[in-house]
Amino acid sequence: MTAREELFAPFRPRATRAISAGLAALTLAGATVIAVLMPRSENVTFGPGDVVGTYALALAICWFCYRQFSVAAVPDAAGITVRNLLLTRRVEWAQIVLVRFGDGRPWAQLDLADGETLAVMGVQAADGARGVAEARRLATLVALHEPRGRAGG
Repeated sequence: MTAREELFAPFRPRATRAISAGLAALTLAGATVIAVLMPRSENVTFGPGDVVGTYALALAICWFCYRQFSVAAVPDAAGITVRNLLLTRRVEWAQIVLVRFGDGRPWAQLDLADGETLAVMGVQAADGARGVAEARRLATLVALHEPRGRAGG
């Protein structure tokens, strides 16, 4: 992989992805155990509607885990597409004023020229030193694309 490819590689958290995948697998396994064993238990009324409800709840939990698993920030020459838990937003490089990370923040944050902030859940403090390195890489990308005349005031 070239230096440019490494610099523009997608930002994805590691710890969160592993936990989300594991939780989804456990949820489906647990729902299956419940659906198979509960109807056979004594003194328990667990019919087909209960099985459907159990799987519906399990699928809702798995959807949430999938959304958490798919959190990412994908940079390109023009800007960055940030996919967070519920929303995806495209931001041009010129709109980004500052990258913030640390100081108790769970993930990176972009300060935008219009005064808004945008969480970048693809760069997470839970990843420790890797998260710090990814925040630096994001800040490097922002600095490389900084509009002329903005630096220094």
